[in-house]
Amino acid sequence: MSLRIAFCASRAPIAQAAQAALSRRYGDHAERGADVIVALGGDGFMLQTLHRTQELNVPVYGMNRGTVGFLMNAYSEHRLEERLEEAEEAVITPLAMSATTVDGTVHEALAINEVSLLRTGPQAARLAIHVDGKLRLPELVCDGALLATPAGSTAYNYSAHGPILPIGSEVLALTAVAAFRPRRWRGALLPKAAEVSFEVLEHEKRPVMAEADSESVRDVVRVDIRSAPDVAHRVMFDPGHGLEERLIREQFV
Repeated sequence: MSLRIAFCASRAPIAQAAQAALSRRYGDHAERGADVIVALGGDGFMLQTLHRTQELNVPVYGMNRGTVGFLMNAYSEHRLEERLEEAEEAVITPLAMSATTVDGTVHEALAINEVSLLRTGPQAARLAIHVDGKLRLPELVCDGALLATPAGSTAYNYSAHGPILPIGSEVLALTAVAAFRPRRWRGALLPKAAEVSFEVLEHEKRPVMAEADSESVRDVVRVDIRSAPDVAHRVMFDPGHGLEERLIREQFV
């Protein structure tokens, strides 16, 4: 019995063309009831697809038709069913963000890669950091800060000089973005179960936005973050090219 494959693609012409070609060759089923969803695009589109389909409990296999493809497999129109049968599955859990804005509104969002706080004005942000209800850093003057999952540790976190985390590790990376005070503070490794809260100091003078993957909230005064173990994203990779191998390989380039 052949696999029931559902295809989806980013708006990029190259991704749209790939979806048309693959659909003609393998058929195209509805995502609800499919055995696997094949996402065509880059990492950004892959994250969108995982968020959008998280209630379906269907694995997602990405093929790179974008600019960045850390979460994607190489593109080919050939042997797709065989590749899907042989693929390895990784299960990743996101972070849950609760961001409170100046007017008291609370915004909830999930982040597969990271939750980040970034200044939106000309002056550096001032943040206080609490871990499990205890004040750990009373003042961080910076361009921003982020909390990254192992799956997201090679993304913005790595660009901000944060550590790459093994995919199976039960830790999160707390990383500063251009820290000014304490100047030498480069972040911390925290248990996966830790609850992290950022308090925005002088929020009127030094406005800050929060972002969970690509969902942004402006003018935040407090951001609370915890792991969401009740949400599981199933991601498929070609044999020998899974997340663990990619995370190790990334550290030697």
